[in-house]
Amino acid sequence: MSSDSTFLVELGCEELPPKSLPALAESFAASIRESLGGAGLNFGEVHAYATPRRLAVSVERLAARQPDRETERLGPALAAAFKDGEPTKAALGFAASLGIDVAELATIDTDKGPRIGYRQVQPGEATVALLPGIVERAVAQLPVPKNMRWGASRIEFSRPVHWLTMLYGGQLVEGAVLGLASGRTTLGHRVHCPAPIELDHADDYLAKLESPGYVIADPERRREAIRAQVEAEAARIGATAVIDEALLTEVAGLVEWPVALTGSFDSRFLEVPQECLISSMKANQKYFHLLDAEGRLLPSFITIANLESSDPRQVIEGNERVIRPRLSDAAFFYQTDRTKPLDARRPMLESVVFQRRLGSLADKSRRLEALAGAISELIEGDRQAAIRAAQLCKCDLVTEMVLEFPELQGIMGTYYARDAGEPEEVALAIQQQYLPRNAADEIPSTKTGVALALADRLDTLTGIFGIGQRPTGAKDPFALRRAAIGVLNILIKGEFDLDLKALLHLAVEQHVELSDDDRQGLALDVLDYMLERLRAWAQDEGIDTDVYNAVRARPVTRPLDFARRLRAVQAFGDRAESKALAAANKRVANILAKYEEPLPAAVDPGLFESDAERDLAAAVQRLREETAPLLAHGAYQPALDALASLQGPVDAFFEQVMVMAENPRIRGNRLALLASLQALFLEVADISLLPQ
Repeated sequence: MSSDSTFLVELGCEELPPKSLPALAESFAASIRESLGGAGLNFGEVHAYATPRRLAVSVERLAARQPDRETERLGPALAAAFKDGEPTKAALGFAASLGIDVAELATIDTDKGPRIGYRQVQPGEATVALLPGIVERAVAQLPVPKNMRWGASRIEFSRPVHWLTMLYGGQLVEGAVLGLASGRTTLGHRVHCPAPIELDHADDYLAKLESPGYVIADPERRREAIRAQVEAEAARIGATAVIDEALLTEVAGLVEWPVALTGSFDSRFLEVPQECLISSMKANQKYFHLLDAEGRLLPSFITIANLESSDPRQVIEGNERVIRPRLSDAAFFYQTDRTKPLDARRPMLESVVFQRRLGSLADKSRRLEALAGAISELIEGDRQAAIRAAQLCKCDLVTEMVLEFPELQGIMGTYYARDAGEPEEVALAIQQQYLPRNAADEIPSTKTGVALALADRLDTLTGIFGIGQRPTGAKDPFALRRAAIGVLNILIKGEFDLDLKALLHLAVEQHVELSDDDRQGLALDVLDYMLERLRAWAQDEGIDTDVYNAVRARPVTRPLDFARRLRAVQAFGDRAESKALAAANKRVANILAKYEEPLPAAVDPGLFESDAERDLAAAVQRLREETAPLLAHGAYQPALDALASLQGPVDAFFEQVMVMAENPRIRGNRLALLASLQALFLEVADISLLPQ
């Protein structure tokens, strides 16, 4: 065996929860990686492997033992340790505490003078002796959602465990974890290879599991194998497979030897909205759905079997039998829901609690009517359409289809609104109220959808903040962070230049169930929280934190305006003049902060004593006139580009002018000039906060 070898550990068990598998695998590998590093062992790449029946970690080039360590123990000062060449009680006691003779002590120079001490080399421990404890700790730290017991054992784990494999190169690592003694055998596929597989070496693991074991242990390779098979099956029948990444990961956690098979269902089910059928196939059966060239759902699906059947047709027919009642349920829910118009479900919302202190969904809908109607007017939309959309937007939550498939909220409302003859703008807004679902998602495409999406989020934000349940670092049960980012994305991406402060005050006014104390300062509290979310938005846009802080320092309450300032200041920061002007503004801010007397209302040119003063005053006046129309139209970048020309006059002023002159009138005049210079930049941001 070489000085470093591959370490392999595999914990075999009953089928693990597929959605938990990635987190379990990563945690197992991360914990072992951390412990090996903490033990001072050198190693190469660490690989996490996982299938439904196993968690495994492979560590390349793991050192055979810890490096030797030199230790040093310091004793008393040399002068106190020896007297007339003979050891004192202090030296004898120190040697005795170490179990050595005084003659073995050495003199060690320290920053406090010479002291007696003892140096020794502590040999590193063999790696195979450390590994069982490292693995045991890693298993104990796994993020298991819920433990269980089995048999008469008191041992607990996510699922019953059956085998433990631990090898260092070709050597068995002896140890026990969860009551299992380690061995050098593993188990392959439950059907294709039920007999144990002996591993001669840790490096044989992946190859032997695959053949003869019929197991692809690498989850990423298994995931991509499923993708390739699904795409090949779809191409075979001239279709396009829709591969949802989350579903792909879940399916990869359900199988060890994936085999893609194509089945079909009765085309009569296509009369049901395709979203219903897709949800049923994905949620219940883990099927991949197929589309034709026009993007329409085909009456076919692809399932992933966990074995190579000698009669694939029988497996396909079994899946077709299972999906039929599922789709029949979806069709039944759809037909049942259509017997009652969406508007007729509004009274049912009275008994559905939105939040105990904030009332029912009917109460929320009434608040949304006022808020969405007002926002619609601000963006020049159809006020009545927004009010109608607000009245209907939560009604699909009490339909049979959405109760069965919550992910269809909004989607089914749109279908049922169309069935009831509601205007298309109203119907579409019911679905678009949930957009964007995440930072990368699209925003509503209609003004009614925009008004409703904004109203829904602002109502939730102000309401939950109002009852004192703002999110913490660990808890955000009402998804307020996502709601805040959704509002910001709609306003910025949609280029709606609305005042967020005014919108929040409007939202607070609708919460009549809150006390006056609850509403006191509520809008400003939520505003501060939401503007802080722009920090993450700025980072995603590649904008520096210093730039965000510079804009945040100004009282900007329009997110679109905030974003424009961010981009302009970021561009300004790339200019050669920016650092000098940032430093000058910092200097000005410090000077003005220390000056306690009131400044003159205006700069008096008659008090200037030097050309540097006159030149700076003239430049400030000229640029004030030049940038005023730019700033009025939010053209911040050209305004800052113009202000960059101030570097020369500003540098000359500070080089040639004594700001704090003895004459109080001259001193005040110079400070007023600096204040006018600062005010020019503060129209955009506090650039004194930029790098200098």
